[in-house]
Amino acid sequence: MSKMNTLLSRIKPLHHPQPISPSPIPFPPHFKILVKDIIQILSTHPHWQNSLETRFSDCETPVSGIAHFVFDRVRDPELGLKLYEWASKRSDVNDLLDGFSCSSLLKLLARCRVFVEVENLLETMKCKALAPTREALSFVISAYVDSGLVNRALELYHIANDIHNYPPDVIACNALLNALIQQKKVEIARKVYEEMVKRDGCWDNYSVCIMVRGLCKERNVEEGRKLINDRWGKGCIPDIVFYNALVDGYWKRGDVERANSLFKELKMKGFLPTTETYGIMINGFCKNRSFKAVDRLLVEMKERGLDVNVQVYNSIVDAQIKHGCKIEVRKTLRWIFENGCEPDIITYNTLISGSCRDGNVHEAEQLLEHAIKRGLSPNKLSYTPLIHVYCKQGKCVRALDLFFVMTEQGHPLDLVAYGALVHGLVAAGEVDVALTVRDKMVERGVLPDANVYNVLMNGLCKKGRLSAAKLLFVEMLHQNIALDAFVSATLVDGFIRHGKLDEAKKLFELTIAKGVDPGVVGYNAMIKGYCKFGMMNDALTCVQRMKDGDHSPDEFTYSTIIDGYVKQNDLRSALKLFGQMVKQKYMPNVVTYTSLINGFCRTGDSSRAEKDI
Repeated sequence: MSKMNTLLSRIKPLHHPQPISPSPIPFPPHFKILVKDIIQILSTHPHWQNSLETRFSDCETPVSGIAHFVFDRVRDPELGLKLYEWASKRSDVNDLLDGFSCSSLLKLLARCRVFVEVENLLETMKCKALAPTREALSFVISAYVDSGLVNRALELYHIANDIHNYPPDVIACNALLNALIQQKKVEIARKVYEEMVKRDGCWDNYSVCIMVRGLCKERNVEEGRKLINDRWGKGCIPDIVFYNALVDGYWKRGDVERANSLFKELKMKGFLPTTETYGIMINGFCKNRSFKAVDRLLVEMKERGLDVNVQVYNSIVDAQIKHGCKIEVRKTLRWIFENGCEPDIITYNTLISGSCRDGNVHEAEQLLEHAIKRGLSPNKLSYTPLIHVYCKQGKCVRALDLFFVMTEQGHPLDLVAYGALVHGLVAAGEVDVALTVRDKMVERGVLPDANVYNVLMNGLCKKGRLSAAKLLFVEMLHQNIALDAFVSATLVDGFIRHGKLDEAKKLFELTIAKGVDPGVVGYNAMIKGYCKFGMMNDALTCVQRMKDGDHSPDEFTYSTIIDGYVKQNDLRSALKLFGQMVKQKYMPNVVTYTSLINGFCRTGDSSRAEKDI
C-alpha cells in the first residue's frame, strides 16, 4: 500500500483556513542588524549576558519586540532557551515575553524535537496565562505525531479545541488522524474526524480519504462509502484514490463480487484505474486463486499503456507458490524480463522459498547466485529457506556455512532461522553444536522461545543427559518463558526414560497447576510412565483425567496400556481393552499386536496368538 500512501500525500487541501493567530508584525530593515547581533552574541560571546545588556541598552527596542524574530531564525534550541531564560529574569515589564514570542520558541523546540523543553514551556505559559498561537500548537502536534508520540499529540489536540477554543490547522489534524488510523485506533480517529467536520475549515479531501482508508482496513467498507456520500460536494471531491481504498477494503473483507463490481463502476463513471488500482485487483484475484482474471487484467494494463511494476509480478509469483502451483523458475524470470520489468530481491526470495519447499536445493542455490550476479543484495529471507531445507536434509554443515555467510554480511538471523538451525542440528545428533548456536543467538540479542528450549531438551534427553536438560528447563523458567505442553511432555518422557517417575509426576502436576493443558501427548507420556512401573490403576486414573480434560484417548494410549497389562501378566484386561479399542474404531498398530502376541506366548497359548491376532 506504499503507493497509495504516496498518492494520498499528493492530495492538497481544497482550502486553507485563515489562522486565528495574530499576524507577525512587519520586519523593519534595522531589525535585521539587531537580530544578527543577538544571534552572534548568543553563539560566540563567553559573557553573553553582559553583552546582551549592553546591546539592548544601545537601542530602543524591547526584548519582547525582537525575541520572536530571533526564535524564528536560530536553528539551535540552546540559543533560543538562553535568550528566553535571560529575558525571563529581567525586571523591565516591557521585556517580558508575550504569548506570540513564546509560541515562536515553541516552534523552534518542536522542530528540534526537544520535547522536555516543549512541555516545560507549555506549563510555564499555562501558569502565566499565555496562550500559544494556533500555528505554534499545530506545529507542536505535528512534531509529536512525527515522533510517534501520538497520545500526547491527541491530548494537545483536545487542549487546542477545549481550552483555547480553536482547532489545530488542517495539516496537524490530518497528521493526527492518519497516525490514529495507522495505530488501528479507528474509534478515536472517528471522533477526531467528526470534530474536524463540525469545525468547518479544519478538514479537507485528504481528511475524508484517511478515514475511508481506515474504515476499509477494518472492513467497514459500507461506512467508508457512506462517508464519501455524506461529504460529496461539501469540500469532498472523490477521485480514484477513494475508489482504490474501497476496492481494497472489499478484497480484505473477501467480498470478491463487490470488489469486481466497484472496479467496473469506477470505469463506467469515467475514473481511470491507476497501476495502484490494478495492483489491488490483481493481488485480490491472486489470493482467490483466480489466475485467469489476473491474466485479463495484465492484458488490460498493457492496452492502456500502464507499466506493470515488479510488486505486481511478485504478488502473482508468491500466490502461485502458496497455492501449490508448479513454478518453472527460468520461465518465470524470463516472463518478467520480457515484460520490461526487472526482478528484485523479493522476486528471488519468493522463488528461492518455492524451490526449497519442493526440496530443489540446487535450484535455490542457483537463484541465490543469479541474484548476487545481478547486483542484488541477499537478505535473511534469501538464506533462511535454504538453512531450513538443509537442516531438514541433515546437511547441517552447509546450513552452518550459510549461517556464517549471513552474519558476515550483516544479516542477523531471526528466531525462526535460529530455530530451524537448532532443530536440524539436534535431529542430526549434534546437540553440543546446537547448544553453541543457542549461546550465539543469545549473544546477538535473539532470545530462545519455548520451541527452541523444547528441541534442545529433547535432544539432551535422548542422549541421556537429563541433568543438562533440567538445567535448561530452569533457565527457561528464569527467562520468564511460559511452560507449554510440548516442553512438559518432552521432560516428562525424559524423566520416565531414566526411571525418575516421581520427578515426572511432579512436573506433570506442575504443568496442570499452572493452567497448561498437557494435551494428548502430555497425558500419553505420563500414562506410559505409570505403565512402565506397573501402576495400572494410576494409568487408568490418568486416562480418566484425560477424558475430563476433553481429550479422547488415541491408539497410542490404548496400545501403551495394553502393553502395560501384558507386562503385568494380565492378558484378560489387555484383551478387554483391545476390544474397547476396536469398538471405538481406533486402528491397532504394530505395538498393539506385538504386545498381545507376547501375552499369549507368555501363557503358552501360541496357537491362539496365531488365530486371534
